[in-house]
Amino acid sequence: MSVAEPRRIVLFRHAKADWPQVTDHERPLSERGRKDAPVAGRRLTDTGIPVDLALCSTSTRTRETWKLAVQELPQRPKTVYEERIYEASPGELIALLNESPDDVHNIVMIGHNPGIQGLADILSGGSDGDAGERMRRRGFPAAAFAVLSFDGSWKALEPGAATLTDYWAPEE
Repeated sequence: MSVAEPRRIVLFRHAKADWPQVTDHERPLSERGRKDAPVAGRRLTDTGIPVDLALCSTSTRTRETWKLAVQELPQRPKTVYEERIYEASPGELIALLNESPDDVHNIVMIGHNPGIQGLADILSGGSDGDAGERMRRRGFPAAAFAVLSFDGSWKALEPGAATLTDYWAPEE
C-alpha cells in the first residue's frame, strides 16, 4: 500500500430478513433478501474495491447475506464473524475498526441498523458527488452499503475522519 492510498470501509447492512418464531439473532433472510444479497455483491464488485477483510455479525441474517454476496466478488477476503457487531452502537463499531491491523487496507463490515447507518453518518466528514444526498434520501434499507475512504491508520479512525465516496441500495 502506498502512503498516499486511502483506506476504505464498506458498511453493508444485511439483506431483508424474515420474521419467523425465532430469536432476533437467529432470523433468516426472506426470499427478497436471498435475491438482493447477490445483487449487492455484484454492485460491490463494480466498485473495484479489493476487500482484504470482512467483519460480519454472527446473526443468521448477516451470515446468510455475506455468504450470498461474497460469491459475487472476484476474490474471497478473510472473514471474521464478530459477535460485537450485533446490536453495536456506532462508537462500539469504531472501536472494533480501530483494532484492525495496519496491513489491512479495505474492510467490509456486515451488520445491522441503526448501528451501520449511524456509523456511516458519524464517520462522514463529507461526501463525493451525490453519494451523501442519495444516502440521506434513501436512508439505509436492507442490503444497502456505503463506501467510506480515509487516510491514516485504523487506530486513528474517528468521527468525521472519512469521506463518503459511494452509496448503493436495492430498488424497492
